[in-house]
Amino acid sequence: MRDYELVVVISPDIEDENVTISVDRFQGLIKEWGGKVQDVDNWGRRQLAYPIDRHKEGNYVVAQFSLPPDRVSELEDSLERSEEVIRHLVVRREG
Repeated sequence: MRDYELVVVISPDIEDENVTISVDRFQGLIKEWGGKVQDVDNWGRRQLAYPIDRHKEGNYVVAQFSLPPDRVSELEDSLERSEEVIRHLVVRREG
C-alpha cells in the first residue's frame, strides 16, 4: 500500500451538505478497495484561477489516504465519471 494525496474541486452548483455526501462516497470507495483515509480537509468554496466548464468557483477538498497502487486508476476513473467533480488530482506522497 502507498500513501497518496487527493485534491478534488467539486462543482459550486452542489449544496454544501451534498459536498460532504460526495466526499463520503469517495472515502467509501477507498475503504472498499482496502485503503485507509487518514485525513480529509474541506477548504470550502473558493474562486478558481480560471473558469472550468463555465464555473468560476469550486468547493475544494484535500484528502490523504493509503491505497494499493493498482486501485488508484480506478479511483481516478470514478472521479472523472462523477458529475459533481470538475477537477481532481491524485499524487503519491513520499514518506
